[in-house]
Amino acid sequence: MKFNKLIPELRVSSLQKSLHFYKDILGFKVEYERKEKKFAFISNEGAQMMLEENPNSKWKTGKLEHPYGRGVNFQIAVKDLKVLLGKLKENNYSLKTEPTENWYRQEDNLLGVRELLILDPDGYLLRFSQGIGKRKA
Repeated sequence: MKFNKLIPELRVSSLQKSLHFYKDILGFKVEYERKEKKFAFISNEGAQMMLEENPNSKWKTGKLEHPYGRGVNFQIAVKDLKVLLGKLKENNYSLKTEPTENWYRQEDNLLGVRELLILDPDGYLLRFSQGIGKRKA
């Protein structure tokens, strides 16, 4: 397996609950686990993340209060947002925002995406994004 240059590691309150969410609802794959450390490395369509429940981790920088990850959102590119939306609805998982079409300027071009926002069980903001095209600004 090739590792991305940047891989976020999220501190979670329950690895079991987070794995259910990421694996069973969102379709992530568990690449490997260290069960004794309550750690999992997960991936989906090239996106990679690490999850860890250990409250005494050396990586802890301060007290965690829900919602975790305030001030950051994780954009995750997907091929088909409809598939993900179907899984979320099938599991009665609420959306933070319904899918919206957005166009972001990149130099002289606009990059189009269809996006939806959800919060994971610990309150991390996930922005799933499907490319829909490119046009002149």
